[in-house]
Amino acid sequence: MDINSIGWNVCEWSKDGAWCVYFGSNWRMASTSHPPVAFSGSLASKTSASDLLRSSRNGVCGVPLKALGRARLGSKKRDFTISAKVRKVKKHEYPWPEDPDLNVKGGVLSHLSPFKPLKERQKPVTLDFEKPLMDLQKKIIDVQKMANETGLDFSDQIISLENKYQQALKDLYTHLTPIQRVNIARHPNRPTFLDHIFNITEKFVELHGDRAGYDDPAIVTGIGTINGRSYMFMGHQKGRNTKENIQRNFGMPTPHGYRKALRMMYYADHHGFPIITFIDTPGAYADLKSEELGQGEAIAHNLRTMFGLKVPIISIVMGEGGSGGALAIGCANKLLMLENAVFYVASPEACAAILWKTAKASPKAAEKLKITAQELSRLQIADGSIPEPLGGAHADPYWTSQQIKIAIEESMDELTKMDTQELLRHRMLKFRKLGGFQEGVPIDPKRKVNMKKKEEPLLPPGIPDVELMDEVEKLKQEIQKAKESTGKIPDTGLNEMIEKLRREIDFEFSEAAKALGLEEKLVMAREEFAKTRNSNDQSMHPVLKEKLDQIKDEFNRNISAAPNHASLTNKLEMLQEMSKAQKLSEKNSKVNKLKEEINKRLKEVMNRPDLKEKMDALKAEIKSTGVSRVMDLDQGIKEKLVQLKDEMDTEFSGVFESLGLNVNPALLPDAKRRIDEFNNEITTVMEDLVNSTDLKNKIELLKMEVAKAGKTADAESKAKIQALEQQIKQSLAQAMSFPELKQKHEKLKEEVVETVESLEGSNGSLLADNGGANSGVGVNVDANRSFA
Repeated sequence: MDINSIGWNVCEWSKDGAWCVYFGSNWRMASTSHPPVAFSGSLASKTSASDLLRSSRNGVCGVPLKALGRARLGSKKRDFTISAKVRKVKKHEYPWPEDPDLNVKGGVLSHLSPFKPLKERQKPVTLDFEKPLMDLQKKIIDVQKMANETGLDFSDQIISLENKYQQALKDLYTHLTPIQRVNIARHPNRPTFLDHIFNITEKFVELHGDRAGYDDPAIVTGIGTINGRSYMFMGHQKGRNTKENIQRNFGMPTPHGYRKALRMMYYADHHGFPIITFIDTPGAYADLKSEELGQGEAIAHNLRTMFGLKVPIISIVMGEGGSGGALAIGCANKLLMLENAVFYVASPEACAAILWKTAKASPKAAEKLKITAQELSRLQIADGSIPEPLGGAHADPYWTSQQIKIAIEESMDELTKMDTQELLRHRMLKFRKLGGFQEGVPIDPKRKVNMKKKEEPLLPPGIPDVELMDEVEKLKQEIQKAKESTGKIPDTGLNEMIEKLRREIDFEFSEAAKALGLEEKLVMAREEFAKTRNSNDQSMHPVLKEKLDQIKDEFNRNISAAPNHASLTNKLEMLQEMSKAQKLSEKNSKVNKLKEEINKRLKEVMNRPDLKEKMDALKAEIKSTGVSRVMDLDQGIKEKLVQLKDEMDTEFSGVFESLGLNVNPALLPDAKRRIDEFNNEITTVMEDLVNSTDLKNKIELLKMEVAKAGKTADAESKAKIQALEQQIKQSLAQAMSFPELKQKHEKLKEEVVETVESLEGSNGSLLADNGGANSGVGVNVDANRSFA
């Protein structure tokens, strides 16, 4: 038999659903010719498909030998045909549709992905903290409806409401709390992994299976291109509705999903494709079957493998990243997070249930966990934050995808410049530098609720007093040495010491309040104060002020009984001493700068050509007379000296006034003493007035109004502040208008005028020491300059 002469023809599906196979053959035997036989009827029914397709050892070309023996009886050569029927089954259309679109974005291979646009639009979901915005939106819709029904023009009202809505939306989304960001990250309409992929890639081919018999739909992998560069993409895929969420297991992968991702990592590493992972999962699926199949082993295998991959890896947290389920595809060179994404080791609800025994404490847990993009970037866990539109990523998915695309390109440009060893070291150091620790700080354990209270509670120690005193003494010596050598007090060490002392004093005050049992009262007072700042009701101010005064008085009365009173007193004294040194340093610095500026300006005046010419001419005239003493000069030269002195005094006064200084003539000690006494009397009257109940209440109310208004005060707050300031000024003016004070002021003024006139009439004082030493200026312009 010539086996090569056998022809095989396979037909397509028949109308009745049977799959037909035709065997057509002409063969020749070596000795005799055997006519072919057509098998049908009972022979066809008695012969099984396995007999017909058996090897030629049991017959000729799979035909049983018994049938061939009976076929020799005929002499006519005939073709035979064998037909086989396969049971009818439903035609499977996946992955190809009946009429695939060849021009679809990403090419015809994109039909391999079952992810298709939703037939129905997603229903809008309003979060709890967004409900005030919905009220504004409802008003806008009502006004628009009224305008359409009545035909009236409400465009101004609509624009005003829309502006208010946009401003409220901006204020809300720029001051989100951590738990609010968690709710946004879990929003049902938030874009999924495949939404972003089809927005940022030109071509994308989804790859399936872990090559162990499973394909987890919760993790999607595939190859795509961005600007002509190929990448391996993998990420958690949540559903867009309930049906898809059930299919995708709500984005919680099983071990099969992580092994599929691992296979694609090896594939990308072999072919040199950079890897981009998208994280959006509450955590790995934790059912019994997943644990039996090795969930922990699959995650650990991924962690170990990702640190050895020789291609760049970028991970993007686009929603919530929960525990090891997120980290299994998150060991990357760059970890980027969307603005409202979260990344945590335990969900806020789980953390609150563990620590506070109730999930209602989740807002507090979210704040303590530091899980937002901003906080993780500050802690250097995340490498950057990708902006989202106002309202979250679901408000404008395409814009968000483009921001992700920009971040990917920038990060990939940086990573592709590294060689393999540098890339591996970069990935290793990123995780090695996470976290921090502090040694040598003993911390007492917290007392349990059922523990017996001690008579004196143990206070967590701060810096010991002896150590602080040694540091302060050492700083004093350094300041003294610097002052002797340069004449200046160093600011850096002094400022650091003051900050340290302030922290220690705050700590001591807090511990004293706890020991005296005033901590709860202080917390309640803070809460009430915060409420009054957010409220327009001013009647709370006096009540709150009275409470604060009571707490302050009680604290001051009992502070001596606090266990840390001695430590607090010592630290306060050290802070007072350092503050005095700081003030002195600032004062000396200002004085030195002012002296330098004055000398500079006065030197400019003295070097003016006209004044210099007059001085040189007067010097030459005095020298020509041959007189050595000023008293022996004639009257004409004396008048010229007085005239030149007056001109220079005028110039000097202009210089001082330009620097904000007042030039006063030198006074006699008796007149100066009287002025000081009058100033002290005025100060006493002012203090008595300020300490009076009426004015004191007005001043306190003014402080509260200013604190409440803040930097951006509205018109009503400004009016209240101005009215209070005017009342305080009027009270002070009334106090200063007492007849006794007026009489003393007038009398003192006359005495000062007489003293100044007597000083100006004395020629000896006017002409002594370069004509300006007693003018009250007190600045040495040039000690070596003289007229002689």
